[in-house]
Amino acid sequence: MPAVALGQAGGADGCRHRISSVQLRSVSSVNTELREHVNRDDELPSARMTKFRTWDGLELNYRVWEGSGTPVILQHGVVADTNANWMSTGVVGALQAAGRTVVSLDARGHGRSDKPHDAASYSWAAMAKDVSALYDELGLDSVVQVGYSMGAIISLLVAAADERVTRLAIGGVGSGVIDCGGVDRRVIELTELHAAMRGEQAPDLAVMFRILADAVHADKVAIEAVATGLDDRPIRDLSEITVPTLVLAGDKDPFAAEPERLAAALPNAKLELVPGDHLLAVTAPAFSAALVNFVAA
Repeated sequence: MPAVALGQAGGADGCRHRISSVQLRSVSSVNTELREHVNRDDELPSARMTKFRTWDGLELNYRVWEGSGTPVILQHGVVADTNANWMSTGVVGALQAAGRTVVSLDARGHGRSDKPHDAASYSWAAMAKDVSALYDELGLDSVVQVGYSMGAIISLLVAAADERVTRLAIGGVGSGVIDCGGVDRRVIELTELHAAMRGEQAPDLAVMFRILADAVHADKVAIEAVATGLDDRPIRDLSEITVPTLVLAGDKDPFAAEPERLAAALPNAKLELVPGDHLLAVTAPAFSAALVNFVAA
């Protein structure tokens, strides 16, 4: 398969054109649904929660649910954390019910991990190195790497560089990985996300990220620094990611537009569509079911 280079499919300016046809539910309905999911108290087996010092001295928090098989490593999306992205959505519960060992990392700037307020502390390369450092910390030689949204881009970078990744599952991303070299910046602009985090007027999609930030008690100054630090194009070539890959996309997720293009660009990928938009697709039972089936294959 020929290499898919940055911007190749969309042309040199493929990421400059705003996606203007984003259909959103009301902010109030998203607010209600998000808070219901984030505050769910599903019974899960107790997790071992601890911190480790990563390669540049930051302390990162992770949780381990013991089971069997190749460990499944989870990396959440921007603003979210282990609870919001994986526990309250039913993903951890489904993987645990299938008997798997599950490990979830709170990315730098998120959850219970350290949250520097300077953008220089955040880059795609740094976050990918954090995941590999977690493998080292746990002495892992084989993993199934799973990421959503921001975590999907991180997971793609890890899979391209770390041979310990034997299977890869990514959600919440689509053709933006090809046209924009990462998260689809045609959907939301950096200035809009900054405005939302500061409580200023912003488009509804940006406001929904502020609602999520409020629900998970995120450090909004750190989130602004994260967004600034990650404002580049980390994905240069998808052809080197040859492990079996599952692309999970919500059918109403603007960040996962044209997911079939992303699946086609990855040498060994399959696509699974699930109901929902960017913030709620991961809560769909079909999301967890597809992930469990893929991990078990």
